[in-house]
Amino acid sequence: MSPARALYLASTAAVLVVPAWSVLRGPLPLEVVLGITSVYVALSLVGVFFLGLRMYTDALVRLPRGARGVALTFDDGPDPVTTPKVLDALDAHDAKATFFVIGKKAEAHPELVREIVRRGHTVGMHSYAHHRLFSLKSPAYVRADLTRALGVLEEILGERPTLFRPPIGHTNPIIARVADELDLDVVGWSGAARDGLRGTTKEDVLARLVPAAKDGAILLLHDAPEVGSHEPAGVAALPELLDKLHAERIPVVPLVDTGEGGELRK
Repeated sequence: MSPARALYLASTAAVLVVPAWSVLRGPLPLEVVLGITSVYVALSLVGVFFLGLRMYTDALVRLPRGARGVALTFDDGPDPVTTPKVLDALDAHDAKATFFVIGKKAEAHPELVREIVRRGHTVGMHSYAHHRLFSLKSPAYVRADLTRALGVLEEILGERPTLFRPPIGHTNPIIARVADELDLDVVGWSGAARDGLRGTTKEDVLARLVPAAKDGAILLLHDAPEVGSHEPAGVAALPELLDKLHAERIPVVPLVDTGEGGELRK
């Protein structure tokens, strides 16, 4: 259990104690009640926004202890213009990556999803609609969205993906529970390029990822824009990033081939 989850459970217990205490011992001072409630709400929101804390789910945010190399992951594709550029750069360096694709984009470009796999990469799921307020949606919406995305990818690939990265990386108890029900492994990251933002430059990407590229790191880039047609800065930065990893003798390893027997481990 992560320290953040332990703290969350403790704060939940504290909130539940308040009414019981009030019944058995008399009302607590208002400032105490407000203080406990404020801490609980703040902690709950932090857990939503920072997947790396693993407050609600045992997300894979780094490779297993002792793993050599880094894993490259790409979000928000596929895109017929930018995704092939990423695939070509990876091929040139004989590097394999994991692509977390948006279901509706995969549905529009099934040949690209098949091409990703044909070139030796892994396809994960990044929801169907990639709603930016996914973490505020109802259990029914979350379940319907993820089930639809799984159906699209299974029809395209002939097999069901098992890796899932929540939209924007936000999660909560609902998303965690549905992912568990669907037998999905939630994947986060330890270093992010932030290349999904229009203002990010190639230099920004390298400045963020090169220092983060240590053994065991899971790096997050984008092979396509979330919306629109601009090219994420990570696409242009990728060849130089791969060159730097090669120069530092840091191997790029497949995300799903890091555990004993080639199994994903949390």
